[in-house]
Amino acid sequence: MIMGKLVRGVIIFSIVGMFVAFIYAQATTERRPNIAKDSQTKTISGLIDSEVVIQNALAEDQKQDKDKNQKPDQLQDNKNPFIEKTVLSKEVGKSRGMFTATAYCLRGRTALGHGVRKGIIAADPRVLRLGSRVNLGAGAYSGDYLVSDTGGRVKGRKIDIWVPSCAEARRFGRRSVSISSLE
Repeated sequence: MIMGKLVRGVIIFSIVGMFVAFIYAQATTERRPNIAKDSQTKTISGLIDSEVVIQNALAEDQKQDKDKNQKPDQLQDNKNPFIEKTVLSKEVGKSRGMFTATAYCLRGRTALGHGVRKGIIAADPRVLRLGSRVNLGAGAYSGDYLVSDTGGRVKGRKIDIWVPSCAEARRFGRRSVSISSLE
């Protein structure tokens, strides 16, 4: 009789302990930061911050050049900073030309550190820098993509588009696509 109560108590204590451990494990995984996502965000935000600094410096240089050539009564008309265009704004949507595209279906992490997913392409970082956004003109695969990966055979004006299945990658084959920069 005492032995039966003792066994029942141990079983109940074990079940409660496993339940508490399960709840604790769920709570800690929800609070754990996604290191890959954080590093991608830091990399992309660092690139965007650099471009903003360059844009501001170029805009200031342009403004100084304009100020030297204008009369004092004309300077007061250009006080609105929203009217003036910067030099780098012309680069947005700039065509990068034709590239040779293939598709890949590998799983894992990209060169920027996050998992592969739709909207990811691999490119030579000397041609299209990592973290940049591009618009791809490739028929059914057209759209905005993130240059997030590199590849051993992706050299020069070649790109690899990530697709979810290897059969789809084989159907894609090799084709010419047009790329324009979004940044």
